[in-house]
Amino acid sequence: MRRHVQSWLLLTILISGRCALAGDWPQILGPDRTGVAQNEKLADKWPASGPHTLWQHPVGDGFAGASIVGQTAIIWHRQGNEHVVESLNVASGDAQWKKTLPAKYVPSYTRDSGPRVVPLISGNRVFLFCPRGDLYCLDLKSGDTVWQRDTWEDYSSKRPKRGDPPDGYFGFGTSPILEGDRLLLNVGGDTNNAGIVAFDASSGKTLWTATEERASYSSPIAATIAGQRHVLFATRLSMMSVDPANGHVLFQFPFGKFGPAVTAANPVVIGDRVFITASYNFGATLAQVGRSGAVRIWESDDVLSSQYTTPILHDGALFGIHGRQDAGAAALRCIDPATKKVHWEVDGFGYASLIMADGKLVVLKTDGELVLARADKSKFVELGRTRLFSDTTRALPALSNGRLLVRDTSTLKCVDLK
Repeated sequence: MRRHVQSWLLLTILISGRCALAGDWPQILGPDRTGVAQNEKLADKWPASGPHTLWQHPVGDGFAGASIVGQTAIIWHRQGNEHVVESLNVASGDAQWKKTLPAKYVPSYTRDSGPRVVPLISGNRVFLFCPRGDLYCLDLKSGDTVWQRDTWEDYSSKRPKRGDPPDGYFGFGTSPILEGDRLLLNVGGDTNNAGIVAFDASSGKTLWTATEERASYSSPIAATIAGQRHVLFATRLSMMSVDPANGHVLFQFPFGKFGPAVTAANPVVIGDRVFITASYNFGATLAQVGRSGAVRIWESDDVLSSQYTTPILHDGALFGIHGRQDAGAAALRCIDPATKKVHWEVDGFGYASLIMADGKLVVLKTDGELVLARADKSKFVELGRTRLFSDTTRALPALSNGRLLVRDTSTLKCVDLK
């Protein structure tokens, strides 16, 4: 009888643990940085008036989307000379705490001076990377500062780099990734071999530095491929992988170019292959990864060249945006990455960010429209469309338990998609 009770308790703990994790959106593009939300149930269609807005909250400058764990959402934005970090109750929008940090970044290519990076939540810690290079670790419950680093001061010689303005185009915009007790970040430092740096997550101490790779706006992802653990970075001028234990480069090949060009989409792992996309006339690449490195299978600027949207992988197909927000009319596409075949295209759709849940695509356009569609590689099927904002919406959306958190230039909204 005692053994049965112990087994029942263990099962209860395991089920409870899974339930506690379901619905979390703790970092950029969700639990696995793939843009896919698990265990969600969304409405199959919307009323004529669109899905209901549960609450809204004012925000200042910035393009940083929200992160969500349990009933807590972390948002941050800029007001005057301060970054404002806030903890909100997801169900009600009520404030739980508010923290201000000094804002040092002065933009050179855009009027917006706020944060660009989605917060990273792990355990009782929140990690923030500021556009001028300050890296913070805060306590999730109180907002107190646990530790901080000035990566600009520690790792940059302050010398202008060829093809770039002295402080970059839009400030730092890559999100750190946590691998065990190591926080990895494409700092892009030009001293001490500090292109990529690993920090101790509990203390902020530097564990190792590696490469001379400059920073991009793409965020790294982690995956085990052919029995090897990889952290994959699309840096300013390379697609590469490092061993998170020591920074050893596992593979690297050129991706990107000097001048007014941006790499901002995250890499996508497709089995033992890696897909990376950008625009600016260098397009997309699919590479085969093995124990001895990576071999490029194809490169093309005509398949799925996205300025900054990370494509969604589903049923062997990639769903994403082909084109740029600032040049021409972007298309929504579904492609076969193995053959480069375009399954379907919605020409002139407009630029957007995508996430997937419950077999559906939730597509947030930069003009403020929200579109619901089937994640169907055979054809495009629109299920709903509504206008959430009249201003530009660049921040990535976050989905948790049917609640979509999304913001424009002045307002954060929580929208019920259930």
